[in-house]
Amino acid sequence: MSVIETTPSREGLPLLVIPNCVPVMVKAFRALLPEFDGLCRVRLFTDTMLDEEILARRMKGADAVIVVGFHVSDDLLKTLSQTVRCIAFGGTGVDNYVNLDKAQEYGIRICNIVHYGDAAVAEHAIALLMEITRRVGEMNADMHEGEWQPLDGMELCGKTMGIVGFGGIGQWVARIAHGFGMHVKVWSHHAHDEAMQQIEATSVDSIHELFESSDVVSLHLAYNKHTEGIITADDLAALREGSILINTARAELIEMGALAQRLEKGDIYAGLDVFDTEPMPEMDPLRVAPNTILTPHAAWCTDQAVHNAVRQCVDSIRGFYTGTATNVVV
Repeated sequence: MSVIETTPSREGLPLLVIPNCVPVMVKAFRALLPEFDGLCRVRLFTDTMLDEEILARRMKGADAVIVVGFHVSDDLLKTLSQTVRCIAFGGTGVDNYVNLDKAQEYGIRICNIVHYGDAAVAEHAIALLMEITRRVGEMNADMHEGEWQPLDGMELCGKTMGIVGFGGIGQWVARIAHGFGMHVKVWSHHAHDEAMQQIEATSVDSIHELFESSDVVSLHLAYNKHTEGIITADDLAALREGSILINTARAELIEMGALAQRLEKGDIYAGLDVFDTEPMPEMDPLRVAPNTILTPHAAWCTDQAVHNAVRQCVDSIRGFYTGTATNVVV
């Protein structure tokens, strides 16, 4: 762990603390630190610490903080409220990470980032799908072991892609699927008539209908109190033999334990980038589930998406110090 500080001797300036950091974001934050010159001091911790007590000590005395990858409990929020007046989150679904009502009660501005990685996440969803259907990684490993054995694949052209949620990421996935020659079906809370027409997508009335009529289902809903567990065991049971489920959104969208149980039957496939507990526990049943491709919540992790995320965090904090509003949620 190292600590990067700017103008530490200028104690008259307010203090911005970044109490931990994903390794791939450190370089991006360092490149933008000069934008805070004259506005605030910055204290950037470059490790991935998640211990709440340590994080609280690191943020002591801060006027603003940037939160990357940890939940702010009600107790921690109360502690921070003694000095902190702005929290910028390095993600979109902030209501999963902080009690927004309490933040408003304490007078703390909450900011998030939006559409920073739509293309990145969509491409990763398709990468998971392609690994399942064409098994490139598996054949590459075999080749490096000296084998020469072509493996059967699944052709996507003519298949049906079902998309749950049709925001920025869902629309990217739909366009790619359409480019493959797939038929696209969509279930969404909101109407997106123009985007649907562009790719000749059709709308369905229920998630259950989407699951039972699609060859591939890709999840792209935001996670909140209304969408928690929205995918039920009954929905998963409706998947036909050979169907594929892709989840680069949130694990909590699926009823707890239902996916592992469904995969045990061995007749469907899954490509998963998100999990109920992260990092994923060693004994998580999904680690040994058949027909499953797993990645460690990496869909967002591209050079451009990282830059976009850090850029928006910096802009939110600069807005706070200069009296403007950028990506303000509360």
